[in-house]
Amino acid sequence: VQLQASGGGLVQAGASLRLSCAASGRAFSTYAFRRYVLGWFRQAPGKEREFVTATSKGSGSTVYADSVKGRFTVSRDNAKNTVCLQMNSLKPDDTAVYYCAADQNLIWGRARMANDYDYWGQGTLVTVSS
Repeated sequence: VQLQASGGGLVQAGASLRLSCAASGRAFSTYAFRRYVLGWFRQAPGKEREFVTATSKGSGSTVYADSVKGRFTVSRDNAKNTVCLQMNSLKPDDTAVYYCAADQNLIWGRARMANDYDYWGQGTLVTVSS
C-alpha cells in the first residue's frame, strides 16, 4: 500500500501549484479506492501537522480548513486512483510539507483528525516566497 505525493516546489506569493497523490497497492484496487476518505494535511517547520482539506468516499463531498477555503480545491479521480490539490493565490504561510492521507473506515465527521487516517504519503514540500 503506497501513497505517492508530488508536485511541490518553490513559488512566489500569489502563484499556483497543483499537488497530486497517487495510490497503489492491493488495498487501493480501482473499485476500492472510491471507498476511501482522502485528505491533505500540512506541516510547517516547528508546527504541528494541520488539516487542509478532505474529500469523502462516494459522493465526493469536500471540507476545507478556513485558512485555505476559496483558494484551494481538492479533487479525486477514482479511475486513476489519484487525489489532487489545486492551490491558488499561495501565501508564505502556506509553506509546509504537504501530506496526502487515506482511510476506508473514517467517519466523515472526523475527516479533520489526522490520527484517524491509516495511510499516509511521504510528503511534498511547498515553499512560498514573499
